[in-house]
Amino acid sequence: MERFVCIHGHFYQPPRENAWLEQVEIQDSAYPYHDWNERIDAECYRPNAEARILDIEGYITRIVNNYASISFDVGPTLLSWMERSAPRTYQAILAADGESRERFSGHGSAIAQPYNHMIMPLATRRDKSTQVRWGIADFRRRFNREPEGMWLPETAVDIDTLEVLAEHGLKFTILAPRQAARTRGAGSTFWTDATGEKVDPTTAYMQELPSGRSIVIFFYNGPIARAVAFERLLENGETFARRLVDGFSDARRRPQLVNVAVDGETFGHHHRFGEMALAYALHYIQQNDLARVTNYGEYLEKHPPVEEVQLLERSSWSCPHGVERWRSDCGCDTGQNPDWSQAWRAPLRESLDWLRDTVAPSFEERAGLLVNEPWLARDEYINVIFDRSPESLATFIARQARRELNADERVTLLKLMELQRHAMLMYTSCGWFFDEVSRIETVQVMQYAGRVVQLARELFGSDIEPRFLESLGQAVSNLAEHGTGRRIYERFVQPAMADLTTVAAHFAVSSLFEDYGKEAEVFCYNVAVEDLRRRQKGRARLAVGKIALRSTITAESGSFAFGALYFGEHTVNAGVASFQDDDAYGHAAADLTERFEAADFAGIIRSLDRSFGTSAYSLKSLFRDEQRRTMGHILEGTLADIEKVFRQLYEHHYPPMRFLTEMGNPLPKPFKDAAEFIINTDLRRVLTAREPNLARVEALVSSAATWGAELDTEGHGHLLRLLIGRMMESFASNPDEGEALARLTAAVAMSQRLSLPIDLGEVQYLYYRLIPTSREEHRARAQAGDASAAAWLTAFDALGDRLRVRTG
Repeated sequence: MERFVCIHGHFYQPPRENAWLEQVEIQDSAYPYHDWNERIDAECYRPNAEARILDIEGYITRIVNNYASISFDVGPTLLSWMERSAPRTYQAILAADGESRERFSGHGSAIAQPYNHMIMPLATRRDKSTQVRWGIADFRRRFNREPEGMWLPETAVDIDTLEVLAEHGLKFTILAPRQAARTRGAGSTFWTDATGEKVDPTTAYMQELPSGRSIVIFFYNGPIARAVAFERLLENGETFARRLVDGFSDARRRPQLVNVAVDGETFGHHHRFGEMALAYALHYIQQNDLARVTNYGEYLEKHPPVEEVQLLERSSWSCPHGVERWRSDCGCDTGQNPDWSQAWRAPLRESLDWLRDTVAPSFEERAGLLVNEPWLARDEYINVIFDRSPESLATFIARQARRELNADERVTLLKLMELQRHAMLMYTSCGWFFDEVSRIETVQVMQYAGRVVQLARELFGSDIEPRFLESLGQAVSNLAEHGTGRRIYERFVQPAMADLTTVAAHFAVSSLFEDYGKEAEVFCYNVAVEDLRRRQKGRARLAVGKIALRSTITAESGSFAFGALYFGEHTVNAGVASFQDDDAYGHAAADLTERFEAADFAGIIRSLDRSFGTSAYSLKSLFRDEQRRTMGHILEGTLADIEKVFRQLYEHHYPPMRFLTEMGNPLPKPFKDAAEFIINTDLRRVLTAREPNLARVEALVSSAATWGAELDTEGHGHLLRLLIGRMMESFASNPDEGEALARLTAAVAMSQRLSLPIDLGEVQYLYYRLIPTSREEHRARAQAGDASAAAWLTAFDALGDRLRVRTG
């Protein structure tokens, strides 16, 4: 009988963008990366596009794009981030779907996903429909085809959700085996109990729906999926392959599909080098003709379902209690804090439900004055999210508006649509998944809720925040310092809220330290600098200016005048006001400049209050990334003073301390602290230099070992990986450059001698791509008697040996 294998990866990260800035801000917990998206891309998403297959001696023989051989879905909000911030990974994923269509009888391996990972059985019918429509539209835009299937977030399902999928033309979805209630064969009137994972996952099933429609259900193999995710099956690719093949049975006299579905992050992020185990397992199965690797679309075409299933309503793959993990203290948690309570989940969901239901009637009424069908307009708004150009907005308005809209009405319409976008984003499932209400995932959904509150205030003139906060106060944190959801919201969400004035304040303060030019982009705002006067005396600085701001999201605009004074250290005072007239601004600018020249700082403060009001802004007014950069600039002098003291201590006492270590005596703690600071500082400096001194890197690492100094191994390993990556990219762009090849080989050799954690997968990939091109060209020239080509070939193959890449 025919045997088929299909592995599905559900690739997803919650949207992490600041609700007001539309960009991901720095997340310190992701160090040494900027944020978790960037880290997981480096550990999982990109490696799966460049997965290495090794021979028995541990040498790379092939590098493959895993996405082309598996079934996969990628969250639309994650793909949006990739498109901007990880274009190489993004393009590899799109290319893989095209390659899979050639491989799997015209069926692409990518399937769709609801827009922002909302738990569908807990959503309103209206939200379900928009989530599916947005997910399909996003898929269509990226993959240039219609999706055949759709992954449901957490595989959470109910019949109503399946009705929405079928209504929108989707053919199948994938569920956990415990979500089946009963099955029966074609033409049979007798149902067989399938609860407790008794369903046979090696075939497809048809779920008939009340509307008369139907949808195909694939159930993945639960035991194998659990072994992949939690039982270290990915430690060996051949073992993984054999476990998959063990899922077949000679007792079944029909075609069999062994399929597993896991979080895509399992392959590389949760399990290091998991992408290599996946690549090897698929290679091993195909090389040994153990089964045909397929995807769901191809299998469904070849073997339509002959059995029927009925599902357990409101069930999921990650909560044995149904969907309670996203609305109650059901007992599901990460297992890391067994004494903690998740009773906060219910009041959090109740708070958001109240907020959604409170703003919906006002949205419908206000939007109904501007568009023909408010909820249809929301469905179509996804096209504006894709493309916020004036032309795209004009097309949207032309299709939806009751009449021609003036500029203010267009702003109102966009704000109404954004209110609804954030009212869905606030239901992203990760907000409830983990153990604690103060985690970044839950704060993120509160941010989206905060944006809804702010927009409701601006649009409808009613302040619903006090009632919302009262409800959040019922969500009790497990950490005493956070108290309740209300305090978390007040501490982390309210300070993040932005409007045109706060963006102007950010610009005012940052203009003390940055030169923006005549036009600038500050996150999702365009800035036109109409006037900017900057002065500096010693460490003190003054900036006075006039700017025009425009939101690229809502088209809201305004003109502002500002003044900002930096005294030195961390002291900044700034004032911002809506621009009134040129005379008032001119007088204020002249007065501030004159007082600065006279070093009348107290007078400047008084003048700022007179000209721009008493709302004072400071370094705290900067958004997080700019705040971090600015503080780094401000602290340069302070850190230089600290470094000078530590360096004097380290260098002056080096000889006796060396003698102490040679005698086997422990170092005094002050000297060890000084050594640690200086060595780590120097390493960062060398690894980020334009022309790095590789011998110096080795010497510093050796010194750290001598003194027993603790290195920032993760941070330095990251910098070294980036350094060698840049060297490889430079060489790949001009592979005839012999000196670049020699420097690269020396750097790789050095990295292998150090104790720093570094994976040269990206370097190996770029090297591998040169084998059929540059290496083949030089090999042919060498065979023709070209001595320089022969020398290049020897050096290139030596680098390959260092990188453990077969060049034959």
